[in-house]
Amino acid sequence: MARIAGVNIPTHKRVHIALTYIHGIGRESAEKICESVGIDLARRVNELSDAEVLKVREYIDANLMVEGDLRRDTQMNIKRLMDLGCYRGLRHRRKLPVRGQRTHTNARTRKGKAKAIAGKKK
Repeated sequence: MARIAGVNIPTHKRVHIALTYIHGIGRESAEKICESVGIDLARRVNELSDAEVLKVREYIDANLMVEGDLRRDTQMNIKRLMDLGCYRGLRHRRKLPVRGQRTHTNARTRKGKAKAIAGKKK
């Protein structure tokens, strides 16, 4: 099992698909990594040699922000918005949708399970 950026990537999948299991790497960037390192897209992770896995690991470390660093950076950006007190920061603080979605109905993912109001039924 190959371990890249602190993540055990699946061994029987194709390389560019397996790389997407790393937080911060999508299909586009996974294909770009394979192309720049010189790995064929049809190959699977268990067919890679240790040298090729090392090349992929070094490329990711040098050129991309992934996993813990990316999560930390995202959280710091949200915290900065909240400290500024801008509109987006206030929406984050109140755990409401940030990007203009309606909240009269829907928004249950962000707001949580609906709370019953006593004496509402008439």
